[in-house]
Amino acid sequence: MRPGSPEAFSQQRPSAIRQDNYRPAQEVSHVEIRIGIANTGRELNFETNEPAADVKKSIAAALDAGATHVTFADAKGNSYIVPTAGLAYVELGSEESRRVGFVA
Repeated sequence: MRPGSPEAFSQQRPSAIRQDNYRPAQEVSHVEIRIGIANTGRELNFETNEPAADVKKSIAAALDAGATHVTFADAKGNSYIVPTAGLAYVELGSEESRRVGFVA
């Protein structure tokens, strides 16, 4: 085998696709939440990784129990504390699945 031949090059070059680093694509679901607060011209708008049914249950449980506030966490890790007395409306978007990663 000559140093410049294609056979020598293919033996020196590492594999283009490494099986040990392969990770399949994952689906991450996001739910958009919009919260209107009384006597405020703006609304609170964020996305969370929690299923829409769980968010709905936590809001309903807080309102039924007479809790003073509801806590939410968004997809980026931020926390929101909203007083239940100031809730004007809560709008839950549909769950959207986004593929994360490379698809082969």
